[in-house]
Amino acid sequence: MADFTAQEVANIFNAHLDEYMKGDATPQNLQDRPTMGEFRKNQDTFSGGRGSIRGNVVGDYTTTFMGYVGSDTVTYANPANLKQFSWEWFELHAGISLTHSELKRDGISVTDSTTGESTSEHSNRALHTITGLMKNKVSDMKEGSERSFNEIMWLDGTQSAKVFPGIQAIVRDDPTTGIVGGIDASTNPWWRNRSLVGSSKIVSSTSSQTLTKKLRSEYRQLRRYGGRPTIWRAGSTAIEKMEAEIHEKGTYTDSGFMKSGATELGMPSVTMKGVGQCVYDPTLDDLGRADFMYFMDPRHIKLCTMEGEDWKSHAPARPADKYTLYRAVTYTGCMKADKLNCHAVYQVS
Repeated sequence: MADFTAQEVANIFNAHLDEYMKGDATPQNLQDRPTMGEFRKNQDTFSGGRGSIRGNVVGDYTTTFMGYVGSDTVTYANPANLKQFSWEWFELHAGISLTHSELKRDGISVTDSTTGESTSEHSNRALHTITGLMKNKVSDMKEGSERSFNEIMWLDGTQSAKVFPGIQAIVRDDPTTGIVGGIDASTNPWWRNRSLVGSSKIVSSTSSQTLTKKLRSEYRQLRRYGGRPTIWRAGSTAIEKMEAEIHEKGTYTDSGFMKSGATELGMPSVTMKGVGQCVYDPTLDDLGRADFMYFMDPRHIKLCTMEGEDWKSHAPARPADKYTLYRAVTYTGCMKADKLNCHAVYQVS
């Protein structure tokens, strides 16, 4: 009798019920990951190093004008205000295993006993196969790795010392304390994101338009030092509060409320001039941040991956003492930022 875990037995059983609906297993809880897509599309690369990505920034200036008359003594400044940020890079792994015994129950014989790259299907396989076990496992690895990477990218890194700190470690609820990227935010006010959360959160009002007015005011501050935030992400509650204010005072058009004589309850996407569209990211709901909004400038906050190590595929050889196949992907990199006062986090009630 083969030695299977309970999970493996259940997986094989579910995939081979003779009277079950044939075809691929239907996913039940896939979600959009718009923020991860944006960051992965525009990520930077680095060639290696001793474990961190570094760069210089400056936020304080020493040289000033002074008045003088005739032979007055004047002074000369000696600026020494450079500071260096440092973002540690990390290695991530996601992998699956598949035994020869599982494949035999799926009607597949492995003819390459080293790597399992070559397979053949039995002639009557279609009679008892519902969902290809190998395809199902690979699909699980794809969705599972993307889902966990997306979560890592959003979290602050405190969940594990072996994953990189993500967005919440850079765009922080309390930006006035602590070391961020190697620079002390408590003594360098220019190395802080904007934040209105907790006791300072924005209390929306359909009559006073508090939220929409405050967002316009905050946008000016985000541009004050050259920022251009074009990534606007929000949870469902924050979007609903914003929509309520717009519905109360806004003007409906044929693309909004009335269309072809029928009542249309939908609403066009909310946009802000200079920022673009407010995009719902379901991950914020999953993380208990449905009432939060994030504004980010993609020029100054990025994923950064080592060259040749971006979702790198691996197919390890089968161990001599186990009839088990392995597949994996790895990622080496981090989330980095070289400017903080162009990003913001807001909580809405």
